[in-house]
Amino acid sequence: MTSDSTSPVRIAVIGGGVTGLTAAYRLTRAGIPVRVFEAASTIGGPVQTEQTTDGWLIESGPNSLLLNDAGVTGLFDELGLSPRLQVAGGSAKKRFLVRGGRVLALPTSPVSFVATPLFSAAAKARIVREVLRGRGNARTADVSVATLVAEHLGQEWVDTALQPFVSGIYAGDPTRLSARHAFPQLWEAERRSGSLIRGMLALAKARRQRGEPRARMVSLPEGLHGIPAALAAALPAPTIAVGTRVDAVMRTRGGGWDVCWARGAETGSETFSAVLLALPAAALARLAIGEPEQRPLAALQQIEYPPVTSVFLGYRRDQVRHPLDGFGVLVPEVEKRRILGVLFSSSLFPGRAPEGYVGLTVMLGGTLHPERGLFSAAEAIAVAREEVGLLLGVTGEPSIVRHRSWPRAIPQYNLGYEAFMQSVEAVENAQPGLLIGGHVRDGIALSACLSAGLALAKRALAQPNRA
Repeated sequence: MTSDSTSPVRIAVIGGGVTGLTAAYRLTRAGIPVRVFEAASTIGGPVQTEQTTDGWLIESGPNSLLLNDAGVTGLFDELGLSPRLQVAGGSAKKRFLVRGGRVLALPTSPVSFVATPLFSAAAKARIVREVLRGRGNARTADVSVATLVAEHLGQEWVDTALQPFVSGIYAGDPTRLSARHAFPQLWEAERRSGSLIRGMLALAKARRQRGEPRARMVSLPEGLHGIPAALAAALPAPTIAVGTRVDAVMRTRGGGWDVCWARGAETGSETFSAVLLALPAAALARLAIGEPEQRPLAALQQIEYPPVTSVFLGYRRDQVRHPLDGFGVLVPEVEKRRILGVLFSSSLFPGRAPEGYVGLTVMLGGTLHPERGLFSAAEAIAVAREEVGLLLGVTGEPSIVRHRSWPRAIPQYNLGYEAFMQSVEAVENAQPGLLIGGHVRDGIALSACLSAGLALAKRALAQPNRA
């Protein structure tokens, strides 16, 4: 192993996804030399975009960003991205659910709520009872989000609305996901007012009173990979080392850190004053920290990451009967179909399909049916085509097909997740100069990962003897 202790780099960022890149950018802007290590051959983690020469734009990871944080808005201003943001049109607010084999729009007004066949009269009455619900005793013990919602709204709302909503976000199981950790706003809403609905309205009012910006669903003309690309372009040229796996971060006698890396057959180490870890759970679990053979985050290997597969299908507009006038359609488990849902990709933002064509992104797998997330490309594509044919009236051959599988897609903040959070906090407390952030502890949404990067950099800058 070679050594490079003369490197001018002072802070190491392990992980070249949006969290790590955001932290590196903010530290660089503060005048702190940074080195980013990324094991994959490209930056951005799951935020990847393909643009074809004949006019298709295909997201293999997230398809949109909910911009709801002033810090992230400021970051985009600095990067010059704000003037170029595409804001989803009003139709993106329209969502569809499958009920009894039919694709039905979710109600968006009191009149449409009364008229919708999505929910029974009894389920609609539960909404009124929920709004009038008294405060009661504040809950102290965590429960599943399914239990929380069922107690307030009844099982029909869990089966028909909550379960597909959870599948759309986490690809998870609402009977196992922690209300406190996976849906902290719902948890806080109940604690605040006793009623989920009144509590959510109160939280929204408080955000407006604080002057927080209204949430917008956005992307970029070149797709969401434009965000990590812009962050990387703003860093000095030698900052990022792709294809470079970090196996250990070791304490030096002077209180710094030796980062031990491997790039193909080459190995090396570089010395830093601090280390920021922006890695998924499995990578954190494997990492030796402090001393050789010590892996204090090994328990994080137990965090569930279900497999998820996406299939992008492009068709001529006249091949699709459904108007595709919304964000997409979610499929409740009780419908016994083989997909989680379909995003109407070309309806969200312009430039996603050639003129006269439409793009659909079909999601399969998740916690309830992990085997579907591991289908071969041929199996996944066949299922996706059959399901959009039945649900959306799609006929004929697609003009373009793309398949992407994520064997470990989304961390599940299941009941008991606080034990993992405590492990992360304990390692930070035991290892001054080592900070951990990202989707393992800060939220799974793209906006949350960007905010996590800003928070990591802020914490690093506040560390004593950081320079």
